[in-house]
Amino acid sequence: MPLNFARIAIAITISFTGLLGSAQYAAGQNTPAPPTATEQSEAPESNSGAEPATPDSTPDSTPDSPEQASEQASGQAAKSDTPATQSQKQSGAAESADPHSSPATPPIFTNDAVVLGMLIGILALVFWTHSLQHPFIVGFYKIVPMLLLCYFLPSLLTTFGIVHPSFSGLPTVAKKFLLPASLVLLTVSIDLKEVLRLGPKALIMFVTGTIGVIIGGPIAILVVGSFDPQLVGGQDSEAVWRGLATVAGSWIGGGANQVAMKEIFNPSDELFSVMLAVDIVIGELWMVFLLLGIGKAREIDRILKADASSVHELQNKMEQFSKKIARNPTVADLFVILGIGFGVTGCCHVIADIVAPLIDQNYPFLNKFSLNSSFFWLIVLATTGGLLLSFTRARQLEGAGASKIGTICIYFLVATIGLQMDILAVFEHPGLFLVGGIWMLIHVILMVIVARVIRAPYFFLAVGSKANIGGAASAPVVAAAFHPSLAPVGVLLAVVGYALGTYGAYLCALIMQAVAPS
Repeated sequence: MPLNFARIAIAITISFTGLLGSAQYAAGQNTPAPPTATEQSEAPESNSGAEPATPDSTPDSTPDSPEQASEQASGQAAKSDTPATQSQKQSGAAESADPHSSPATPPIFTNDAVVLGMLIGILALVFWTHSLQHPFIVGFYKIVPMLLLCYFLPSLLTTFGIVHPSFSGLPTVAKKFLLPASLVLLTVSIDLKEVLRLGPKALIMFVTGTIGVIIGGPIAILVVGSFDPQLVGGQDSEAVWRGLATVAGSWIGGGANQVAMKEIFNPSDELFSVMLAVDIVIGELWMVFLLLGIGKAREIDRILKADASSVHELQNKMEQFSKKIARNPTVADLFVILGIGFGVTGCCHVIADIVAPLIDQNYPFLNKFSLNSSFFWLIVLATTGGLLLSFTRARQLEGAGASKIGTICIYFLVATIGLQMDILAVFEHPGLFLVGGIWMLIHVILMVIVARVIRAPYFFLAVGSKANIGGAASAPVVAAAFHPSLAPVGVLLAVVGYALGTYGAYLCALIMQAVAPS
């Protein structure tokens, strides 16, 4: 199976890189050549039929990336925004804004065709080496999970300035297109009755993770404030607790909740940018440890004295079902699978783009539940679509490899998430990263204690934590690492996090304000 993934990844690398490269070449051929010095000297200084040039229309303002073009367009549109559209734009900021500020020096590669080739190449290398039977390779992958390498290796590209997520549109493509498509394909063959039999432990661990975030922030401020009050102090918009409130919104719910906390508590832009780095780096470092634990899940379950029989039973049933209906897929099968995955995704986008603004404009009191977030509806609708299809003949597409294609989409999403972690960012604000680290440690300790008390398996601990810290983009990734059929568990918990995020983060912020040094 890993070798098949590697072959598919290599094929996608060649075809996509060639396609994007050809498109860019064609665009360059259609672009008029710059005028020569003679032509410039002969050209009139002004055109009587044209309006005077503005700074936004000079050649220097030409965007170098899709993100810059989007920023310029949104900046021009903002001049004519009405108050009725302001709220919707704020609620969507978490979905479209890149949490990384552009580096002072552009990375070596900014062409998305090159970045795509690198990421698919890394995935192909990992899957190919995982399929080898060399004793050293086999021993290595017993210690280091394959998913961890697919996540960590792309982060090195960002850390060493080879690429940067703010210069690439691939993370957005993975999040808005591949993630919902993968959710459809991974849930189309699910046995919903067996998932519900997993019991309440998953929900208990999720709520425990939420409580860990709520109390972890204030405790971290108290601990650090005991020896360095200035680090967690500050006044007005520079008060550190205001910035940490946005981290709480992200760690309990997601990006929409984070923006909601920013609007409520108004930290300065500089403080907010630092907190974005704390949010991403600390959260993704915790994901590294979670992925390492997946390879030792059975040993961890023995330490926790957990009963993981329900999880293993679901895994075995799904594997038996897949083997029973397995067949050699035809080209028609593959197109049907892609049509269902991306067709449902397209329908979900249409509905989300209608429902989210409608709620924002007519039912603003529902915004605190993140119901004005189009990404929220995209994830909910994609999961619902897959679940509904699981009761139809579409479930038989699992035999042609529906979950395999969904898994490829998930792994590409993992690679783009890895791009967003710059390990060296820790050294830019070590004090605030210390606060974030203590905060995360409290969350982890509480999760382990409760898991031991209720004997919850490591699967529930990992997914319950990541449904808080990572949200809908990361929870299904961790769940699918155990088995593709378990991805919906992560999605369902992450959806609950969206609803609780604003409330939990607001409570956490008030407690942090009370304990912060004045």
